[in-house]
Amino acid sequence: MNAEATERMLEDVCLKHDNGADIVFRGRLFAESSWFDEESATLTRQKLYVAENNDQVYYIVRGSGQKRERRAYRVSVRGDQCVIRNGAMEMTLQFDMLMLAVRGLCGLKDADATPSLDMVEEMLKAANS
Repeated sequence: MNAEATERMLEDVCLKHDNGADIVFRGRLFAESSWFDEESATLTRQKLYVAENNDQVYYIVRGSGQKRERRAYRVSVRGDQCVIRNGAMEMTLQFDMLMLAVRGLCGLKDADATPSLDMVEEMLKAANS
């Protein structure tokens, strides 16, 4: 896909959330899913965006009745550092530490099993099918 076609796919996004300032960026929706928990009567929606500078933006909204909780997180990878922002605070950690957490969350035990971006993309596509 050429740069002009990619630019046409991008849109201005403003994510309102409860734990900080709105997160505003230019990007595109990459993946989304939703599910309903009958036991708690809670609907959860999550969206993953890719910003024009390749940052990842994760948005999750949970609601039950009139009560709603909205959270947004922007993740930037700069060299071997990963910066996570939620609109109010910022956290920086080594990329290797983030991958360790991802391996644990994905159930991968082997240190050589760090998922590549392509692997994560495939997991998201499979989860959203």
